[in-house]
Amino acid sequence: MKSMTGYGKGVSSRDGKTVTVELKAVNNQYLEINSRLGKSYALCDEVIRKEISKRIKRGSIDVFLSFENSLGASSELKLDIALAAEYVKAAKKLRDEFMLDEDLGVTALLRMPEVSALQPVKDEPELIKELTAAATAEAVENLDTMRETEGEGIKADLTKLVSSIVAALEKSIKRAPLVVEDYREKLKQRISDVLKETQIDEVRLLNEVAFFADKADINEEISRLSSHIKQFLACLESDEPQGRKLDFLSQEMNREINTMGSKSNDMELTKLVVEMKNQLEKIKEQIRNVE
Repeated sequence: MKSMTGYGKGVSSRDGKTVTVELKAVNNQYLEINSRLGKSYALCDEVIRKEISKRIKRGSIDVFLSFENSLGASSELKLDIALAAEYVKAAKKLRDEFMLDEDLGVTALLRMPEVSALQPVKDEPELIKELTAAATAEAVENLDTMRETEGEGIKADLTKLVSSIVAALEKSIKRAPLVVEDYREKLKQRISDVLKETQIDEVRLLNEVAFFADKADINEEISRLSSHIKQFLACLESDEPQGRKLDFLSQEMNREINTMGSKSNDMELTKLVVEMKNQLEKIKEQIRNVE
């Protein structure tokens, strides 16, 4: 079991060039990769996504990449002369149209969007992609190690919470058969108090008790809940991503517990149902962190 949150860093160097990749992961229903590469390193985006997808199936991943060239300047400034000319042309048109002073200088022109951009010196796309792949693989490995460590903690918490539900369920199983008998005795006593010396119609009493027993029967809910718990515990031992399945099972468990509560006409059973619901809410909160 793995958490969806964590941090990983990877570094790869060759021929005086170094690529550093950092990954930050948080919870998300699906796998979402957000690259913070900059225009100059857009060629690395596909490489990074491929390496991440090999190991990670869910979560929102922020990717940060940096490049260094120890043999010289790592970047050079590239100018888009044609675009700069368009800005100058537009400035002159505005000057003539509105009788304004022309104040577009070199510094202002350099600040215009896309006029200038930093690009790697002696761009070697294949080498940069290879270094990026190696750095990303290391970052993913470190991220996965942190996710596994956090996942073990979540697994321990979930196991403990499920154990609490199992304990309450076992008490419910013992209590359920007694509810009908208690109802029978209480109903018989109430009838006796009202009718005093009149003889009780045992047939009608039995019919009433049978009707109550049918309405209050929670054996099916207990059976299904027990099955869901068994599947839930099996998922906790799986090495594959189980977050979605655990979420589904928790919803099914909630459905059975709610039905047990709606059928319950017994104070002790109601308390046990409330206890199970409380523990299940904690489980659902923890599952949000599971891959």
